[in-house]
Amino acid sequence: MDSIHVSEQVKEKLRERHQVAMREVYQCFENRHGKLLTDQRELTRTDPPTLWFIARTNQNRLLKIVYIQKDSRVILKTAYSPNATELELYERFGAHS
Repeated sequence: MDSIHVSEQVKEKLRERHQVAMREVYQCFENRHGKLLTDQRELTRTDPPTLWFIARTNQNRLLKIVYIQKDSRVILKTAYSPNATELELYERFGAHS
């Protein structure tokens, strides 16, 4: 998936803060099942809207992938291991198509 755009700042945050490799992000996009969810929180609302999903890497690691889509470009905002609340939300609203 070459259409994922990632700033150097986000790449550094993934490596340093979340210990997430870009190959894991690509794997999650490839392994995604279910629906995309939109971040509805007032303080984090963006235009275009922030989208997210939870998927497994090829090594079975769960990651929350957060991005915006501008036309055909996917712009990664972050990726990290989801917390219990995020897992529950995704299970309730996104995990099933």
